[in-house]
Amino acid sequence: MKELTFETLLAVFEEMFGAGLFWSLVVACVAIGVLFIYIVVRERGLESRRLVRAELWAPVGAVAAIAFIFFITNSGPSDIGGPVDVIVLLLVGVAGAVGLTILAYLLQSLVGSRRMKPRDGQQG
Repeated sequence: MKELTFETLLAVFEEMFGAGLFWSLVVACVAIGVLFIYIVVRERGLESRRLVRAELWAPVGAVAAIAFIFFITNSGPSDIGGPVDVIVLLLVGVAGAVGLTILAYLLQSLVGSRRMKPRDGQQG
């Protein structure tokens, strides 16, 4: 492997996760991203109260993403070999934190939007 191409990365991820799990994760990420953009456009921006609550889930997402990678690769913290491994794990943790924050904001917006809107005839 002399060159790192997009096709090479796809092949490595499919081999690592399995084709079914990999493409399921890709579809889930795209769907969550599209829904998040829809919510932001619908509300004309981010609501700070929901965002702060969603950010509380970031550490859980980071730990879950790193644990998931350790499980998939059948390895653990003792297998970290050098600075590149640490950088990759940090990036995986950041991706998990951002991902779960977006998912938490999305769920709050979808579930909480019905409760927060005042009903017809009521002032709110």
